[in-house]
Amino acid sequence: MQRREFLKWTLGAGAIGTLYLAGAVKTGQAQSNNPAIVQPPLPFKNEDLEPTISAKTIEFHYGKHHSGYVNKTNQLIAGTDYEKLPLVDIIQKTAGAADKAAIFNNAAQVFNHTFYWNSMHPKGGGKPTGKIGQKIKETYGSHQKFMEAFSDAAISQFGSGWAWLVLDQGKLKILKTANADTPVAYGIKPILTVDVWEHAYYLDYQNRRADYVQAFLEHLINWEFAERNLTR
Repeated sequence: MQRREFLKWTLGAGAIGTLYLAGAVKTGQAQSNNPAIVQPPLPFKNEDLEPTISAKTIEFHYGKHHSGYVNKTNQLIAGTDYEKLPLVDIIQKTAGAADKAAIFNNAAQVFNHTFYWNSMHPKGGGKPTGKIGQKIKETYGSHQKFMEAFSDAAISQFGSGWAWLVLDQGKLKILKTANADTPVAYGIKPILTVDVWEHAYYLDYQNRRADYVQAFLEHLINWEFAERNLTR
């Protein structure tokens, strides 16, 4: 899928630089028992997001799903030229290649999950300030209208996927992507994301995705992380 087609398909409401990720994914050529891609530690303790997201959900989501993508990516790239590349380069070089779909899906999910953890903070939520607050007001008119647009994108994503706040050609946009797809594959800079795969919320919210998204926006969204991504 080309960048123009991606934008046409994913746009909700109204050249990727360095992204700030706590404990960023380390990449490079594997040495003996050292994998090319390492799962970063969480930027919070398992229980720190309670009661919005339970420690049990974090335990399974980070400890099983995210780690599974890391392990599978390392298996798939072992002995290939991809083993020497940074994670985002792996994603961009395999995007749209049918014979590299397994590598793309797993590598993209490593990135997406790392970005998701950093998009949350135990004392998150509230109205954004600084440059991100100003840009949201300029783009959406108000914080409330942004909340409604972002929530609509997340809730309306059919099946598994992600909702994103991104910076594209200097403008904030809300996107939604299916399955493992990710804005970085198309050179679009992500600012924040929320995971709407069922394993992200089902233990706590069952099929009530809307309640999970609302709780994420009200109590967890990490505006400091968004500010750093916007200004880097």
